[in-house]
Amino acid sequence: EKPNIHTPFKEIKADFLGKNQECYSTSSPQSRSKPLHQSSTEKQSQPLAKNDSELQNGFHKMWTLLLLLLITATLLYVLWSGIQSGSPSRRDAEVLQEFRARMEKLKNTYQSQNPSLWKRAHASLEKRLNSSHVHLEPAILLLTAGQEAEKALRCLSNDIANAFASSQNATTISINGVDKAVLDSDAVKLEMDTELSAGFSGGKKVAVVHRFESLPAGSTLIFYKYCDHENAAFKDVALLLTVLLDEQSLRKSLTFPEVEEKVRDFLWAKFTSSDVPSSYSGMDTDKLSGLWSRISHLVLPVWPEKGLPLEGCT
Repeated sequence: EKPNIHTPFKEIKADFLGKNQECYSTSSPQSRSKPLHQSSTEKQSQPLAKNDSELQNGFHKMWTLLLLLLITATLLYVLWSGIQSGSPSRRDAEVLQEFRARMEKLKNTYQSQNPSLWKRAHASLEKRLNSSHVHLEPAILLLTAGQEAEKALRCLSNDIANAFASSQNATTISINGVDKAVLDSDAVKLEMDTELSAGFSGGKKVAVVHRFESLPAGSTLIFYKYCDHENAAFKDVALLLTVLLDEQSLRKSLTFPEVEEKVRDFLWAKFTSSDVPSSYSGMDTDKLSGLWSRISHLVLPVWPEKGLPLEGCT
């Protein structure tokens, strides 16, 4: 009897197929679990993406808000700057208008004066009424007259000073040299320094020094401090000095340079005369030269006025 060789092959084939099926069955769940794992990962990544999106939106909103705040602040600053820069201009215009009106009134009152006096005085003082400009030095006016125009000199200097001060809602410092003529020079110097410094620091805008030539010579050196070209103690103010000459009349035919020269020679004789030791000890030609260069910015002649009242000025 021949052996049946087909049987072993059938068994081997069946065994092989069985093992192959087992391998397939064992690997199949793993392959099926893979999509499940991927699905869970995707589900976890979705909240993360959502959080990133929310953060980005938050940053965008924050930067937008900051940008709006910056733009608003810039606009407010520009608006405020415009208001601030506009206020002085309006105030300056009002002050200037008031000053011009007062000077025009004085011009109608003092009709005997040289027209150039009004023009020059007005131009010098008006520069100090613009608060937006940087003032490098005070306005210095020296008014002079002969004996016949003493009252006009006193009244006109007071009225010009008051017009300048009143237009700025301020008052005037007034110093009378005649009252201090016989006092100690150093004491007068200290007294004037205190009065001028306190007045200007307190908001006063102008000082009138009547009869400058009557002050003790040494005391006048205090005006180095207040009339200096570059280092004056107060630069946005005005000082009006008056000098009454010894001669009876000041001729109207004199030019402005001739008037200036006449006043200079008069003060030289008054303050440096060797006949007056007390005067000479406090002053010399070098000191007086320095003083004169500071107070002679604008020397203006004053002529008599017939229309002034007997009492008072205007």
